[in-house]
Amino acid sequence: MDYVAALTPPIVMAVAFTALIVTIVKSQGGANKAKEDAAVDAAFAAAEGARQKKAR
Repeated sequence: MDYVAALTPPIVMAVAFTALIVTIVKSQGGANKAKEDAAVDAAFAAAEGARQKKAR
């Protein structure tokens, strides 16, 4: 029975890691992609605007 106790933590971690990867892959794209892209574009525009104001 020692082998069961030894193998349980790696198996649990592997299942949790797989679930994390599946969740990340599923959250890419879809309906949220447009909102995420818009938020990133707005942040880049704000940073570029601030950089241009500093340069003047």
